[in-house]
Amino acid sequence: MTASPHRATARQRLLLASDDAEQSSELAEILGRVGDVETVPTADLPDDPMGRLSGVVVDINLRSPENVQRIRSKLTRASYQAIPRLFVLSDGLHHSAMQAWALGATDTIERPLDARAILRRVRAAFPNVAYADDDKQGTILNKGVSAAHLVMVKIFQRLPAGKPLSIDDVTAAETQILHAIRKSSLREWLAAVGRHHNHSYRHCLFVTGFVVAFAQHLGMREQDQRRLARAALLHDVGKAFVPVEILDKPGALTEAEREQIQRHPRLGHDALASQGSFPPEVLDVVLHHHEFLDGSGYPDGLSAGEISDIVRIITIADIHTALVEKRAYRLPFTHARAFAMMEGMEGKLDPQLLQAFRPVALGT
Repeated sequence: MTASPHRATARQRLLLASDDAEQSSELAEILGRVGDVETVPTADLPDDPMGRLSGVVVDINLRSPENVQRIRSKLTRASYQAIPRLFVLSDGLHHSAMQAWALGATDTIERPLDARAILRRVRAAFPNVAYADDDKQGTILNKGVSAAHLVMVKIFQRLPAGKPLSIDDVTAAETQILHAIRKSSLREWLAAVGRHHNHSYRHCLFVTGFVVAFAQHLGMREQDQRRLARAALLHDVGKAFVPVEILDKPGALTEAEREQIQRHPRLGHDALASQGSFPPEVLDVVLHHHEFLDGSGYPDGLSAGEISDIVRIITIADIHTALVEKRAYRLPFTHARAFAMMEGMEGKLDPQLLQAFRPVALGT
C-alpha cells in the first residue's frame, strides 16, 4: 500500500494555562485536535517547560492583578522566551490586548471561540504543531507563512503597543519566505495566506508573495530578492496606526477618513525611522509606495525619476493585490481584469516593469 503524502506526524505538546479549567474546557478540546494538551492552573505553570513543547496558550482573566503577576513571573523566564505564547482575550478591550502583549504574547485569539479560526491562528503561531498536510513541500510552505505571520504580529499589534520593531525581526523571516515560494508556487502561497490571515495581514503577505515571485521570475540574485521581500513586508506598516474601523469600513470614506488613510505612509516612515535600524530603501518604500510617475500620488507628489525602482516594483504588486482581494465594499477582480485595469493606468506605472509583471499576474 502506498503511504498517503498527507500523513500526520508525531503530535506535539501544548500547555494551556488557565484560571478556570471549566471555562477553558472547550478551548482544550479544540487545541486537542492538533496536539496533546495539558491544562494547568496558572500557579502550577512550570518554571522550566521540559521536553518538546510547541507552545503555551494562556486563558486567564487579564484584569486580575494576581493572575497577571503569576503569569509574568513564569513567562518572563529565559526558558519560555523561545516558545510561542498565545493569549485568549475575553472582552476585546484595549487594556486586555495591551496587557497580553506586555506579558510577551506572540499572538492572540478572542472569545467567543471559533474552532476553525482558532486552529488557523494556532497553525500560524505554533509552526511546529503537526498537521495533516505535513508533506515536505507543505511543511516548507507552512514555515514560510508562519515566519511572515510573526512579522505581521509585530507590525500590527506589538508596534502600536509601544514594542520596538527592528530590521532583525524582518530579516529572520526572509529565508523561509523565499524558500516557501520557490519550492511551492505563488498560487499555493496566496491560497495558504488566504486561509489563515485577516485583511491587514493578508494584504501585506499577498504583496510579499507577488513581489518575491516577480523577483524570482526575473532571475534576481537572492540578495535582491531579500531586499524586495523586506520592503514588501513593511510597506504598509503605517496602517498599524490607522483605526481598524476606517481600514475595514464597508462604505465610502468621508474626506476626513480618507485624509487619515493617506497619512499612513508618513506614519509608517516615521515609526521605522525612529527605530534607527532600517535601511533608506525600506523607508523610501514605506513613504512612497502610493506615488505615481505622473505626480498624482501621495504623500509627496513625486514624479518620474524621483521614484526609485524598488518603489515602482512594490507599487505594481500593491495595486494588483488590492484589485484581486475581496474588500468590504466590492467583490475581487480576476487577475486578468486587474492587470487590464493596471494597463489602463497610463502614465502612472512603469510600463516596462508592468509588462514584465504580466506572466506573474496572469500565471496565478
